[in-house]
Amino acid sequence: MASKLISLLVIAAVLPFFSSPSLANVSLSSPVSPGTLCNDTLDPSYCKSVLPKQSTNVYDSARLCIRKSLSQSRKFLNLVDKYLLRRSSLSITATRALEDCRFLANLNIEFLLSSFQTVNATSKTLPALKADDVQTLLSAILTNQETCLDGLQATSSAWSVRNGLSVPLSDDAKLYSVSLAFFTKGWVPKMKKRITWQPKSKQLAFRHGRLPFKMSARNHAIYESVSRRKLLQAENSDVEVSDIVTVRQDGQGNFTTINDAIAAAPNKTNGSNGYFMIYVTAGIYEEYVSIAKNKRYLMMVGDGINQTVITGNRSVVDGWTTFNSATFGKSLIPSTWS
Repeated sequence: MASKLISLLVIAAVLPFFSSPSLANVSLSSPVSPGTLCNDTLDPSYCKSVLPKQSTNVYDSARLCIRKSLSQSRKFLNLVDKYLLRRSSLSITATRALEDCRFLANLNIEFLLSSFQTVNATSKTLPALKADDVQTLLSAILTNQETCLDGLQATSSAWSVRNGLSVPLSDDAKLYSVSLAFFTKGWVPKMKKRITWQPKSKQLAFRHGRLPFKMSARNHAIYESVSRRKLLQAENSDVEVSDIVTVRQDGQGNFTTINDAIAAAPNKTNGSNGYFMIYVTAGIYEEYVSIAKNKRYLMMVGDGINQTVITGNRSVVDGWTTFNSATFGKSLIPSTWS
């Protein structure tokens, strides 16, 4: 499960945005030909094939493509499930690759539902942070497709599985790319359209190489005792911590494993009271750590490089997919590791 979530961190370095000179002086809500809309997408021919022949606009086109994307992602999930019904005749590697694809397909459905709710609610430019969130979801879908395909390509003993899924994976990725392009054109502030990534104002800010925290006197004492670091002088921009637990292998902390500490963290918090901090003291932790989606506003802090180490020994040679070999993974829900 850990590495299933880590793939979401590998957002495409350059998102398939487009900027169409032909639309520069045209209202995005004005009907134009599909050819004009698709000219500057990555695959204009494919783009035109999914749009209606009559004139349309960016907003309606984006909604149409996201709806089609949602339908295709559900069909792909059903196809994966059909292959998994024959798992008794498949290799362990092929079965695990299919399970990865099923997990990723479910994520894609969730991300598309969330994206459609946003675009269906307005035909106006979104605030920058909200636009960033949807772009992240739509680009993560493309990453998930590539991750699924990578896993299938490693299953040389299951040619029928690989060949049966590679075409829909490729076609769906084209559709997802068009959806992302139209979303970027219609809802993303103009000044951000050519920016691939930049730190958000809501992200955590370091001062003097350290992350400043705001916490209760009790948590303050716990933090300084385990970290042997003095907290920086409080400022309004400090990161609020609601509670803190410690992980120590010698049994003197709240937990001896990271996974047990994560399991004890509250579910579905809204962040209004700050982050739930897990402080992991120095040691080598042989664990596969997974931070599930319902563990929100969770912060993990270690003793530093080469001090707090998370390790494992899963490999492709032993039948594990690369996707499942990571020792630490987190979802897109706000959480942080320091």
